[in-house]
Amino acid sequence: MRTDTRPSRKSGGDGQPPAREPRRGPSAAERVLHGLAVSPGIGIGRLATATESTPRIERRELFDHQVAWEIERFDAAVAASRKQLAKLRARLSILPEDANRELEPLLDAYAQMLGNSRLIRGIRRAIAEKRINAEAAVADEAEALAEAMASSGSDDRAARQRRADEVREIGRRLLRNLTATPWRNYATLPDGSVLAAELLTPSDAALLEPARLAGVAAEEGGLEGHTAIMLRALGLPAVLGVAGLMEHATPGTTVVVDGTAGTVTLNPTPATLAAARRALAAYAREKQRLAKLRRLPAVTKDGETVELQANLELPMELPMIAQSGAVGIGLLRTEFLFMNRDDVPDEDVQAEAYAQVVDAMQGDPVTIRVLDWGGEKQIESLVSRGLVPGAGGDNPALGVRGIRLLLKETDLFETQLAAILRAALRGPVRVLLPMVTTPAEVREARDLYDRVARRLRRRGLDLPDPLPPLGIMIETPGAALAADSLALEADFFAIGTNDLAMYTLAVDRAETGASHLYDPLHPAVLRLMQFATEAALRMRMPVSVCGEIAGDPRLTPLLLGLGIRSLSMTSGAVPRVKQAVRSVAIDDCARFARAVMEQSDPARIASLIAEFKARAVG
Repeated sequence: MRTDTRPSRKSGGDGQPPAREPRRGPSAAERVLHGLAVSPGIGIGRLATATESTPRIERRELFDHQVAWEIERFDAAVAASRKQLAKLRARLSILPEDANRELEPLLDAYAQMLGNSRLIRGIRRAIAEKRINAEAAVADEAEALAEAMASSGSDDRAARQRRADEVREIGRRLLRNLTATPWRNYATLPDGSVLAAELLTPSDAALLEPARLAGVAAEEGGLEGHTAIMLRALGLPAVLGVAGLMEHATPGTTVVVDGTAGTVTLNPTPATLAAARRALAAYAREKQRLAKLRRLPAVTKDGETVELQANLELPMELPMIAQSGAVGIGLLRTEFLFMNRDDVPDEDVQAEAYAQVVDAMQGDPVTIRVLDWGGEKQIESLVSRGLVPGAGGDNPALGVRGIRLLLKETDLFETQLAAILRAALRGPVRVLLPMVTTPAEVREARDLYDRVARRLRRRGLDLPDPLPPLGIMIETPGAALAADSLALEADFFAIGTNDLAMYTLAVDRAETGASHLYDPLHPAVLRLMQFATEAALRMRMPVSVCGEIAGDPRLTPLLLGLGIRSLSMTSGAVPRVKQAVRSVAIDDCARFARAVMEQSDPARIASLIAEFKARAVG
């Protein structure tokens, strides 16, 4: 694939630009573009592009005698795609260890989709039944399946989008092979350059050599996609979702990528360039300091220990958890096991998956949340088995989901409980029930839990005694207000602040028109958190926070002041939250929390948080 990087006239014999910075012409005005801060750090270099041609897709109707030949063409494209993935897998050995571990499970997912998957079967069926050419069938079926993935599945929108992106990536690969469209070539990018692109896929990211690049910027992409995770694993400063980037991207232009602030500065002034270099040096020092925190305990200035754990969406995130300094997994979402497959995973498959996570944590505890699936979600493996007939109603978020569903589909529930108990033989495990609102739900779930344990013991398994703790999510106002009675039935609480804020404020933060009303620091949300926390503390029962606010170091003093001593967050947030823990005293946090809880204005609460942070820094 031709690379669009144009060397200057004074480049050396190898075609590389000279090391010194290009002069700024009179019309080279500084331009700052904004995007998503995907991978932290500062990158300074010359802009380079690696454009790729778009496959030309023609829609043709087939005669009957052409169908078999067209399916053969498609099968050849599938075979070519498999070979390409094999070559990509061979490259894993030369990638950094984090990127290696990140990409391998993704390549496994790609390989599964190139097997006898829903996507491949759908494309073949479209060719045969609709009498259309392979390119049209791939484009139609891949986009239809991606849209279904994006609008269904796990509650986490980022996870749904990742699955949709996986399908689209396989569709793009098949189309390029069907149309013989060449791929990007990154080998000729100049050393020290900043790569600019319209879209960067995870496979593209795997071909990058971090030692040769200063940073990456792209017009498309999100915070939690596979590409973002790959770029973080590679340690490349990166900004994605930069509107208008390619319109202004002139190869050879000096550019500053700020992966912490989410900005791309083209043609920086001397003052901007000097500031960027200072920021680069400061970031390097900060990174070194945070790296040292990994082995230090999360203990306040007055000696109070705080448990910092990580949330896990996909097994590929395990390497980042290990590096973060987290002391366990506070929320393992199990929906990934049921996605992108035609059959429901049986007990053995689930037990092996959970055991791998438990083994990876090497004795640190793992909290496994059982399947959280509601009527609005289309997990194909479950729908195809008819486990949940019918739709979720006009408002599925208020319908049969979480524990309500599992108590209706007890075979599904018992299979998952059995798999978790088998994994508990490998290390400390806790079981977490989603969307609990009544004590009766906990009692019924515990009865099933005990029944499954008795069955496993009859099979000869020596289960832990007592059984792993059975806890509940506090993620609705009803659960928070009923926390006193729920605490009599559960072994621990995990406060899910994302859903708690959504249900309390009647706001979906993903809805553009009302997202400004979503505020986890709203007094009503904080009071519900306080009520649930105090109920747990009265029972001397563990209570944690596993929503987004757990990973915000500005809010750490407030949570500690409310009595929280366990926080679960994305792995990347652990070092800074640990730094926040080690910089405060519990008495100061308690006084601060009392002041906050006296407020009725969210703006005033935000102001108090900023003031406390300023005092702590000072």
